Amino acid sequence: MAEVHLPSTLPPLFPELPRRIDVDAGTVDEVIDRLEERWPGVRDRLCEPGPALRPHINVYVNRERAALDTAIEGGSRVDVIAAISGG
Repeated sequence: MAEVHLPSTLPPLFPELPRRIDVDAGTVDEVIDRLEERWPGVRDRLCEPGPALRPHINVYVNRERAALDTAIEGGSRVDVIAAISGG
């Protein structure tokens, strides 16, 4: 089980989606799949076709920058961070 932390901008779009959730997955892509199964549309918010993470989405596994194919071990912490811009 991985401990997944989501950006504050995501839960308001998906009823009952918590900011922190435990997910059983072997890669970052599988984490997104598990979220998509329960909250359809999450993948579209995090990924673009290809698939690839959207440019403004950063994922870290145990504080290391991650990609969709990054492996996740039990007890890992996965942080999904949405870059904020403005001026």
